[in-house]
Amino acid sequence: MSETPRLRATEGDTSTGLPQRRTGHAFAHTPHRSDGRTPQTPRGARQPDPGGRPGTIPPVPGRPAILSSAAALVGLALITWQVLSSGPLLSPDVRLSRAVVRTVPDAVTERLADLGNIPVAVPVLALAMAYSAWRSRRWAPALTAGLAMALVPALIVPLKEWTARPGPLEPWAAGYYPSGHTATSAVAYIGAALLIGPYTRRPWPMAAALALTGATAVGLILRGFHWPLDVLASCFLCVPLLLTVRRASPRVVRPPA
Repeated sequence: MSETPRLRATEGDTSTGLPQRRTGHAFAHTPHRSDGRTPQTPRGARQPDPGGRPGTIPPVPGRPAILSSAAALVGLALITWQVLSSGPLLSPDVRLSRAVVRTVPDAVTERLADLGNIPVAVPVLALAMAYSAWRSRRWAPALTAGLAMALVPALIVPLKEWTARPGPLEPWAAGYYPSGHTATSAVAYIGAALLIGPYTRRPWPMAAALALTGATAVGLILRGFHWPLDVLASCFLCVPLLLTVRRASPRVVRPPA
C-alpha cells in the first residue's frame, strides 16, 4: 500500500511540526491545569499531616479527647492520693471551705445543691435521650449517655468507701469524697446538652448545662456538704464519661447558606 502524502511529509520530522490536537472522547474530558501538574494527586503521594501519617487531611480526630481524658484521670489520681495520705493540698482545701461555708443563706445553697439529686437531674437526661433517639432514629447516642449515668454510682461509691473522708460540717461521718451530686449533675445536664445541641444549632443548651452544674457545685461547697476538692475530683471523673458521650452524639448539621 502506498503511503499517503501526509504521512510522507511528516515522516522523520519530529522537531518542527506542531503537535496535533487529539479529539478522542477520553482526551476531551480530561481536566487541564495551567501549571502543567496532574489534576489529581495519587493517594500514595499525599503530604503527611503534622503527626507524620501520610494521606491524612485533616489530622485524625480523637487525639485531643484522649489527652483530655488522660489529664483528667491524672488530676483525679493526684487528689485521691492527697486525700488518702493527708497531703499538703488538704490544708488550703480546708481553709477555703471554712472561709465560704454558710456565707450564703442555707435556703439558697440547699436549693442549688438539690440540682444534683437523682430525681431532679436524671429525668432531664432521660428526656434528652428520648428526644435524641426520636430525631436521629439512632439509639447509640442515647444509650451511651445512659451508660455514662449508670457508671457514676459504680465509680463514686467505691471511692467514697475507700477514702472515707469526713465532711466539712460532720467530722464524725465519712464518705464525702468524691461528690456524687456533682458527678450526677455534670453527666445529666452536660450529657443532655450534648444530645440535643446538634438539633438546636444554638449555644444555649451547653450554656444552661454548665450553669446548672456550676450552681450545683457552688451550692454543695457553700452549704458545707462537700469540700472543694471533693467537687473538683468529681469534675475530673466526669471528663472521660462526657467525652465518650460527645463522641457518640450526632454532629451539627449546618443549614445551607
